[in-house]
Amino acid sequence: MSEIEIQVRRFDAAESQALIRAALADLGQRYGGSGDETPVDAAEFEPPAGTFLVAYLDGRPVGCGGWRSHGDDGETAELKRMYTAPAARGRGVARSVLAAVERSAREQGRKRIILECGDRQPEALALYTAAGYEPIPNFGFYRNEPGCLSFARPL
Repeated sequence: MSEIEIQVRRFDAAESQALIRAALADLGQRYGGSGDETPVDAAEFEPPAGTFLVAYLDGRPVGCGGWRSHGDDGETAELKRMYTAPAARGRGVARSVLAAVERSAREQGRKRIILECGDRQPEALALYTAAGYEPIPNFGFYRNEPGCLSFARPL
């Protein structure tokens, strides 16, 4: 089995953007439209306010995820743009990226991480539940949309 390598990358880097486009296409197939209309600015993922990570298998980018600051308390991170390419699924990429995102947020002083997810993403819901995330009141761009599910966990 190949080793998963996780690297910090700029959100607007070519590899990051290719994975983000694939993630949005996947969400578009599940929900319609562009996949996710949440406003996102690449600068939000620049340390210390956030970080974006890319996972590699055999030198190829196969997954990503990042966090950005949420709210004004300086203690909350929001997980964004988690994705694993279909060919790399089932190999621990998402678990590795999630752990690296959480570690990065913790290292930048965040004490809690939140996320919003849709009800048509059973793989993601299983991952977050297994990682100890618990339901919270909906927040964010889709908070009033049917099928929006929000989760959090302490870091």
